[in-house]
Amino acid sequence: MMRHASRNGGRRAARAALVSACLGLAACGGGKDNGAGQASSGAAPAGAPVPTAAAPSGQQIFQRCAVCHQATGQGIPGSFPPLAGSEWATAGNAAAPIRVVLHGLSGQVTVKGQRFNSAMPPYGTNQPLSDSEVAAVLTYVRTSWGNAASAVTPEQVAAERSATATRATPWAAADLQALLKGGR
Repeated sequence: MMRHASRNGGRRAARAALVSACLGLAACGGGKDNGAGQASSGAAPAGAPVPTAAAPSGQQIFQRCAVCHQATGQGIPGSFPPLAGSEWATAGNAAAPIRVVLHGLSGQVTVKGQRFNSAMPPYGTNQPLSDSEVAAVLTYVRTSWGNAASAVTPEQVAAERSATATRATPWAAADLQALLKGGR
């Protein structure tokens, strides 16, 4: 009998903590999403704790990509290109991989000397990722599996998103060749 009451008391305490957290969230902006998966703070009451925005985890976001590119970054031979050692993922000009994530890539592409002919969906537009999320996943890709490229910043993503805002179709590999070589 005591164990049962203790268990129910624990559940009540957990439920109360959850309700308290939800009420705290509502007081800090009604729980509205600011587009980056975080509640907007609005005008918090004086003395209320200020929520900190956690940076999105590139590794977690990459789970969307792992279906095709695999958790190991090796891709699926003959179907989906590898990201490990990929000249596309590690391009000196990060605009190339940013544009691929934002608008997708369709048609024939050569990666590490192998040809692939498939399509990558536009994760930055049709399945919206925030600038921070795109930066996080690309930084993860560019620094994993032996890749040693520079990190991508949300500001770089915002600039590419703005520069390519009118694009309505996925890129073709030929469209991005100059960026792969470091050009604009």
